[in-house]
Amino acid sequence: MKRRIEEIDFLKCTFILLMILFHLVYIGDKYPYAKQLVYTFHMPAFLIISGYLMNVGKPARSFLRSMGWIFVPYAVMESGYVVMSSILPVRERVEILNLPVWADKLFLHPLGPYWYLHTLIVCGITYYIVDRLSRRWDNSLSFLILLALCYTAEAELLGIVSLSNALYFTAGAFLHRIQMSFTSFFRPSFWSAIPFVMLACFPENLNKTTLSGVIMTYLAISLALTLYQYLSSTARQICGYVGSHTFILLVFSPIFTMAVKPLADILRFDPSGILFMIVALLITLAGCFSIAWLIDRLHLSPYFWGKKRMLQPFRQKNDKLTEK
Repeated sequence: MKRRIEEIDFLKCTFILLMILFHLVYIGDKYPYAKQLVYTFHMPAFLIISGYLMNVGKPARSFLRSMGWIFVPYAVMESGYVVMSSILPVRERVEILNLPVWADKLFLHPLGPYWYLHTLIVCGITYYIVDRLSRRWDNSLSFLILLALCYTAEAELLGIVSLSNALYFTAGAFLHRIQMSFTSFFRPSFWSAIPFVMLACFPENLNKTTLSGVIMTYLAISLALTLYQYLSSTARQICGYVGSHTFILLVFSPIFTMAVKPLADILRFDPSGILFMIVALLITLAGCFSIAWLIDRLHLSPYFWGKKRMLQPFRQKNDKLTEK
């Protein structure tokens, strides 16, 4: 068992909450520029963290098992999302639902918010294979080039991942491979706010596939780490708990971001949408954790998550947080 990096858990908490907030259609439509800004860095940051934390030191059987237990909840929820998209009048509507369409969405071109889990599986398995092939070279640059070439082939020839997403994942993997501390590379600094705001003022910079998008991702992580330094112990614990359960939120949050849509009409007396945002976020968090708790209580976690218990108890101040 490896000790968790508390700063990374805080970053995961921050970016998963931003993901949930701007998956609320009402908020995204009301604040389109803010949505575009957040979309520039929040998932790239997640992919960097995922690449950094991906453990390719496991034996092949153990690693593939861990990927398999990401695939199971992904397959269940993506299948449900595809079916519902064929019934409900959503933006990404599936006009004709049949076995080939379902297989295409599940294995090649995922629909909706579950693309991240699909990307994680594809990038993770590719990373593992390249790591095994490049160990004899003992050369980090060769590893980086080979991994980038593989991702380019998967993106440009097969079309199963976004090249920009894969390269953000690669950046995190490379940091881990050269044994650089995450917080040594992403240094907290309030000075990061100045270039971040300057870049954010121009719409052409709000693109994760450009150099400005890469810089904004770095600056956003730096700013978040700066904020972490000023949090109280209790706030750090709460954020750490949420951050250590982001898989639960990634899997179940789409259920609630769709379910809370009627609240927008009920709370329309607040023209800012802030009240809706707060209530919807709390409902989504409570709902996701409640489903995970119910799965644990029904002893279904071994069949859904691949572990006896998914939802860990809230730890006291002096307890150590551990990474699986």
